[in-house]
Amino acid sequence: MLRWIINRWRGHAPIPQPNPEALELPVSQAGAIPYRVTNKGLSLLLVTSRRTGRWVFPKGGLMSGRTPWASAAQEALEEAGVEGEVEDQPLGVYASVRIRGERQQPLEVTLYLLRVTRQLDRWPERGQRRRQWMSLPDALARLGDPGLIEVLEQAAPRLAALAPPAKRGKGGGKDKIKAGP
Repeated sequence: MLRWIINRWRGHAPIPQPNPEALELPVSQAGAIPYRVTNKGLSLLLVTSRRTGRWVFPKGGLMSGRTPWASAAQEALEEAGVEGEVEDQPLGVYASVRIRGERQQPLEVTLYLLRVTRQLDRWPERGQRRRQWMSLPDALARLGDPGLIEVLEQAAPRLAALAPPAKRGKGGGKDKIKAGP
C-alpha cells in the first residue's frame, strides 16, 4: 500500500478510470493546456493536483456565465498563475474520474490551448500547487491519466505546428555540404 501511495505521488500509479456501468452522468469540466514557444521550442505548463500531487493541466467545472474556453482560461489563472489567449476550439476531450472518499464521480474534460502571454509571481493557488514548464515528451512522461495522455499524443502534430522551425546555424540559413574526395 505504501509503495502504491509513493508511486501515485510520483505520478506512476495507475489512475482510476470511470466505471462504464456507473449510473451517474459525467460532470463536464474545462481544462487549459498553457503553452509558450521559446528559442528552445514548445513548452507546456503543468501543475500539481492539490490532493495527490500528480502532474496535470489546470481544469475545473464550467463557470456560470462563461464559455467553456473562458472557464479553462480562468482555471489556468487560478491554478497556474498564467494569462493568455485561449482558443475557442477544443484540442480534445477525455474521460476521467474524481474520487471523494468511497464515491467515484465520472468527469468529461474538454481541453483548450492557451498561449501564455503573462506569468504571474502571485496567484490564488500558489501555496497549494507547483507549476513547471516542460517539453511535450517530458509532459507525456509525467502525466498519469491515460485519457489525457491519449489526447496529447493525438494532438502532437498540431502542438508541433505551434513552434516555428528550428533555427539553423551560421551561413545564411543554408546547410553546407562537404564535398567528398
